[in-house]
Amino acid sequence: MTPPLPIARKYQTWLVVLGSLAAGAAYSWYAGEDANWDWRNYHDYNAYAWIHGFWDRDVAPGGIQTFLNPLPYLPAYLLRHHVGAPLWGMILGAIHGLNLALIYVLSLRLLGNAATALALASTLMIAAFGPMTLSEVGTSFADILTAMPVITGLALILCAESGDRARYLVAGLLIGGAVGLKLTNMAFLLGAFVAVLLAARPLSALLFFALGAMVGGVAAGGGWCWMLWREFGNPVFPFYNSIFRSPEAAPLANADLRFLPDGLWDAFLYPFDWLVGKHPSSEEPFRDPRFALVFLLLIATAMVAAIRRTAILARRDKQFLVFFAVAYEAWLLEFSIHRYAIVLELLCAPVIVLLICHLWRAFQAEGPPRHRYGVVSALTIVVAVGIVLWSQPADWTRRPWSAAYHPAVPPALREPATFMLIEKPVGYVVPMLSPASRAYQIADIVMPIVPGGILDRRIRQGLADPLPGGLWAVHLRDSPIHQGLLDAYQLRLDSSRHCERLEGADLVDLEFCPLTRTP
Repeated sequence: MTPPLPIARKYQTWLVVLGSLAAGAAYSWYAGEDANWDWRNYHDYNAYAWIHGFWDRDVAPGGIQTFLNPLPYLPAYLLRHHVGAPLWGMILGAIHGLNLALIYVLSLRLLGNAATALALASTLMIAAFGPMTLSEVGTSFADILTAMPVITGLALILCAESGDRARYLVAGLLIGGAVGLKLTNMAFLLGAFVAVLLAARPLSALLFFALGAMVGGVAAGGGWCWMLWREFGNPVFPFYNSIFRSPEAAPLANADLRFLPDGLWDAFLYPFDWLVGKHPSSEEPFRDPRFALVFLLLIATAMVAAIRRTAILARRDKQFLVFFAVAYEAWLLEFSIHRYAIVLELLCAPVIVLLICHLWRAFQAEGPPRHRYGVVSALTIVVAVGIVLWSQPADWTRRPWSAAYHPAVPPALREPATFMLIEKPVGYVVPMLSPASRAYQIADIVMPIVPGGILDRRIRQGLADPLPGGLWAVHLRDSPIHQGLLDAYQLRLDSSRHCERLEGADLVDLEFCPLTRTP
């Protein structure tokens, strides 16, 4: 008769889930209220416009990013506007914390007999203190949210046995859905496709995975892409307009190339730049030894396998590492924006522990397995502590919860009015204004309004139908007003009236200046 498992072992998965929820909530409370640039620009507005049906009334309050799928920003919007502070941030942080539970489940499968309590604790420590992961806990960023279906889909691929079509189908649904929600997840879909090719029955696995990916992508993003195609002739408008040629935007790819490596050697050095605190892949500084350690461990594993002429990695290990390598290369070539690599940052944890265990086993072939695993587990803890102590998270702007953002809208701005946004990021003020107001962004230099186009006509029709609250120019306090932007619509500042001020989320106030039509 098999003896019963200890309570802690029997319910350890649920304990990890609860611990992950608690860790995410606690860190969000500790870090403070989210006030990141993208939230101030378009995260909040996109969800607001989608819920209330204002997308075809306003004109790009968040600039080019207004046209991104709003669905992944709904949780943050709904919590922020319907739950009090700091509870809304803690709930959102708890949701984000579930990534740790998924890493735990994935590590259980990968490590097999080496999945001791210390080895699993090492994996959780390395994953929990990732610089970009921590920076997004409790924020409106979609990268950490969409990481969950990607990691779950990868776990299903690695758990699938020969002929297990259902798991490949569900894995495709999850990863394809993540791509539909946020197109930057395409790098992980490419990695998953290559990993599936290493399955025991690759053709069947690939067929069902591809079917699931198509259905998931269409379900999560098909409706939004169809709307963009119908309105502008580009399903990902205004991106990749060099292909779709919508007349509403310049025929350019509209890609952010600021962080791409300058050649092969520069790309090779990126992980070591992150190790010493350089941040060529991010606007904000951070420090991360994970990717450099993964790189060195992969080289060591290949060398040991070649010297000993033996297979160190099982097929499942190869699938996992191929997913990681292909996704990393795709991310590096297409974006090199560090926030988009949160999935890879989280997966560094099981990669590091897995490779340390395999290398140790290759050198310690003799002796009782329990002893071998005990020593290597202690080694992984030492490595994990070193990684945690060396890591430094990025900071995308937070406010203390004691000064949670609840600005008082001046009485002059409470009536329905037309607001000309002449700077970024100011889109987050739109949900604070009267729902009957209109907001027109005319300052986005990446995607300027095309004269005579759909958006230009919408602005001119709105100006021809004045609202009782009048016309206002919205910009950041103490920044110059670019009159040239207003000249295109025959507007100028009304010097007979004073400007109104609204407290800004990032301690930079917003200024609303009255406008009048020129003769």
